[in-house]
Amino acid sequence: MNVGIIGQAAGLFAVTNIDDILVLALFFARGTGHKGAARRITVGQYLGFLAILVVAGAAAFGATFLPEAAIPYLGLLPLALGIRAGVRAWRHRHDSADERAASDHGPASLEVAAVTFANGGDNIGVYVPVFATAGAAGTSVYVLVFLVLVAVWVAAGRYFATRRAIATVLSRWGHVVLPVVLIGIGLLILVEGGAFGL
Repeated sequence: MNVGIIGQAAGLFAVTNIDDILVLALFFARGTGHKGAARRITVGQYLGFLAILVVAGAAAFGATFLPEAAIPYLGLLPLALGIRAGVRAWRHRHDSADERAASDHGPASLEVAAVTFANGGDNIGVYVPVFATAGAAGTSVYVLVFLVLVAVWVAAGRYFATRRAIATVLSRWGHVVLPVVLIGIGLLILVEGGAFGL
């Protein structure tokens, strides 16, 4: 394997996925104390990222599953999930942290996958030309490096969510921050993609 292409793949992954660490930390904070939450978050992150790779790979090699014009509308996924999380936070606004934790079952794999996929809409635009010029062999190296780095990103998100200072803030404010971040991501994707003429 070419060391240069591994370095390029690692750099490309880091640049296009830096925002995922914050989202993962929020999901891990929400999953604190819920059995199987770490597994569901990890599975969801991999499902969402695999969907990104499938769409980017298909587009790079001639078959498109997702028309380019549809990509901005992926912002509707985190927007809807953020609104849902905001409504849940509003309903339980007077609950203690323990009561909020008891009413929430932690993030579901498909919820994490949907946010990962929607947040990766811009990744698809970056990965398509890279995969097309790298060819099948080069793309397989990119994909392998990306899948290894997804595990690193999941570990980093979990690490940040479990640091005492961060965990304290997230346990106190995570139920507010998560909807704000998801709604912000959704609106950013919609606006930057030109959805609805925005």
